[in-house]
Amino acid sequence: MTVARFRSVVLDCPDPGALARFYAGVVGGTPVREDPDWVVLQVPGGPRLAFQRAEGYAPPRWPRADRDSQQFHLDFDAGSTWEEIDAAHDRVLSLGARPLDLEDREKKDFQVYADPAGHPFCLCRIEHS
Repeated sequence: MTVARFRSVVLDCPDPGALARFYAGVVGGTPVREDPDWVVLQVPGGPRLAFQRAEGYAPPRWPRADRDSQQFHLDFDAGSTWEEIDAAHDRVLSLGARPLDLEDREKKDFQVYADPAGHPFCLCRIEHS
């Protein structure tokens, strides 16, 4: 028996509207401002992402193993070919992401970026069997 139903992943940030628009550009959906400090993005066919204003927000540092570590990150399937991954790479950069780790993508099948507020996320290559 479950205890609860999954509702949202909530990201602290300095500007909830701007970060919601960034992720809407990545995964689709329309941001809905519920109050000045809280914006929700319902991902089509997926979970809710919510964004809350955090005064004094400091982005996680990647990669770190100490108390300033990333805490968690988001993974996005971006295609099954490197051409699709390259197109996704160009798109997230145009939306305001910055690369954190683009090395050894053939071995790892993912590339790591930071969103505009500094949260790490990965564009992953889907392996079809």
